[in-house]
Amino acid sequence: MSRKLSACLLLFIVWTVFSFTHLVPPVLAAIAQPDLTPLTLEVLQQRLKSPIANEGIKVIDLQRLNIDLRPENAEFRDRFYDLLKTQLQRPGTPVGLDLSYSQIQGEFKISQLGLRAPLFGESLSPIFTPAEQEQLQRDRRRLSRLSTLSQSLLSTPNLGTQTAPLQITVFRGPLKLNQTRFLDLVDFTNTFFLNRVEAQGSQFTQGIDSTQTRFSQTTSFAGALFERDSRFRSNIFFGKAEFNQAQFWGPVTFQNTEFQATANFNLAVFQQPSNFMRVQWQGNADFARALWQADAVFTKSTFSKALFLPDAVFEKAALFRQTQFNKPVNMRGTSILEQADFSDAGFARGAYLNVPGLKFDSEQAKIVGDPGQIGRFISVPTLQGNENLLRELVRNFRRQEQIPDANQMDYTRQRLRLRELRQQLFGININTAPITQLQNLGFSQEQATAIAQRRAQLPFRSLTDLLSLAKVDIATYINVRDRVVAKEPVAPGRGVFNRILIGLDCIGLSLLLLLSHYGTRSWLIFGVGLITIAYFGVLFWFIDRSRRLTPKPILPTLAETLWMLAGFSTLFLLGLIAIFRNSDQPWLTLASLAAIDIPVPTILIALLYKAGRYHPLMDVSYFMEEGTLRQLRILVGRLPIIPRYQMFRERYIPILWNRRWNWLNYFDFSFNNLLRFGFNDIRLRDEHVPGLITALVWYQWAIGILYLALLFWTLSRTIPGLNLLIYFK
Repeated sequence: MSRKLSACLLLFIVWTVFSFTHLVPPVLAAIAQPDLTPLTLEVLQQRLKSPIANEGIKVIDLQRLNIDLRPENAEFRDRFYDLLKTQLQRPGTPVGLDLSYSQIQGEFKISQLGLRAPLFGESLSPIFTPAEQEQLQRDRRRLSRLSTLSQSLLSTPNLGTQTAPLQITVFRGPLKLNQTRFLDLVDFTNTFFLNRVEAQGSQFTQGIDSTQTRFSQTTSFAGALFERDSRFRSNIFFGKAEFNQAQFWGPVTFQNTEFQATANFNLAVFQQPSNFMRVQWQGNADFARALWQADAVFTKSTFSKALFLPDAVFEKAALFRQTQFNKPVNMRGTSILEQADFSDAGFARGAYLNVPGLKFDSEQAKIVGDPGQIGRFISVPTLQGNENLLRELVRNFRRQEQIPDANQMDYTRQRLRLRELRQQLFGININTAPITQLQNLGFSQEQATAIAQRRAQLPFRSLTDLLSLAKVDIATYINVRDRVVAKEPVAPGRGVFNRILIGLDCIGLSLLLLLSHYGTRSWLIFGVGLITIAYFGVLFWFIDRSRRLTPKPILPTLAETLWMLAGFSTLFLLGLIAIFRNSDQPWLTLASLAAIDIPVPTILIALLYKAGRYHPLMDVSYFMEEGTLRQLRILVGRLPIIPRYQMFRERYIPILWNRRWNWLNYFDFSFNNLLRFGFNDIRLRDEHVPGLITALVWYQWAIGILYLALLFWTLSRTIPGLNLLIYFK
């Protein structure tokens, strides 16, 4: 029993040690340092005489030391800076400084160790190598242009005064501060680091001031702990900037900073407000899995490359106001607890917010942007797994009364649904496809065999299940995912029936998307109506006025023909303008409209002229008007033919052929027949009328029923007051 107890106790100790060494944060590991040796002048002089070699560069080794630079140790502090400065500023190959694993008490000023150099003018110390002079010159040219521009903007420049030339501290060699602990303020202000800066796991207990600092090469503060204010204002990072896993316990500012290469902030933690205003991100900005416990301010920044925010968490406001995005923003899995504000943000061509898996983790969570604009820049690639997100986005914009953006999200959801239906209709089911068919799709022999073995045991429920197979790599999955589906096997007869239903759903949904933008753009549906009215108006005029050539011609006059074509062209052009301005796929919209309007009328008219017309009343119009009143009328309930009641018929008379304005009657009838609204009540007579003409009129009347339903539905979704009444009753 005692052996078992001892074994359990030993196992517990091993588990505890393993957990502590592997699960503690890097910062705590940095704090847990061994006893440090106090740095004395003797030790310092000894280290200065014997620098170590690191990657071909001499480095002064001051590792694992306790360095006291407090005011009460002023004599040592002055000698410390003097001795180091003499060594670091020697001509020739630059010498680096390594303070890793050390503890520094008192304020640490890098300006006491670097060389002062003017920012303007042409004189540079001969101590700099040609490569170092080139690095300094590029920053001097930039500052010179900025100074000239600022002086040119002054309304009354003072020509009688001369300002002292600006200078900057230049640190030539590499600076290593890995897991260094600073107990007081670190002053890096107005410094140009010509070599790399390494500060992984460092601890800044009283903050760091790095205002107007330049980092020429790769800079790493990975895993660093900033307990107080961190000021990186107006910095320039010419090389890659590493702040991954850094923890900012105090306020941090990168305002007016420029990152010319990749900036890595993944897994960073911001406990206090972070200021990234007016930052120029010329490389990728990576904030993957970063945590903001306070406001994140990116106002007026510019992202020239991609911004990565996957699985990031914003517990407070994320402000991207007046920010310019030139590439896509990856917000996959991002969590918003308060708000993400994109007001007045600019998106270049090809830039958008990629938000699959975006989470609204509180009732107050919302996305804010310019009404009618922000919705167009939100992208969701697939419907599967994002149904709830799309509903949340619709609800988000409806709460803010941004109806166009809510409709845009609904339109996006239906487009994804249409893509999914097409994939179900034309995609290959990986649960039933033969191995040879899988190989034709792009799977290898081994991959197809692995798929067959897996589905024999357990059918695939989603395409992502393919990635669970060791044989299927991500490249193959991306290559085939748009051509395959994962469905349960069904009986052959039932499968055909399901495909018919899916096909009908595809057709109906496609028409809703193309003809009305799924009920979200009223001007688009008005454009469709104008073209339909103009088209059928011309058809009715043609069959009514062009009846025969012999023996007695019944044809329209030239003037009437010109007026009719002019009216048709005007209505048709207005409809085209509305469609091309409001449809995402205007040519497909026109093709869909043509598929509805052209085939059936063309067949009916061809049969009509093939059979000819030999009925009575050949010299009287087929169309009759209600002659007792001339006024705008809503004719929702009326049918396109005159009633049979004799006394009611007495009010109807044929439209006049011998009037200059007669061509307007045909557009009026087409308008009545489609929209049930017009200037006069014009109907088709029911005596001596070929049945083909009656069929054509009833065909437009049936289209009008569907058009009215689509029109009212669209108006209900686009008129703000009516929209709120419907969706928030």
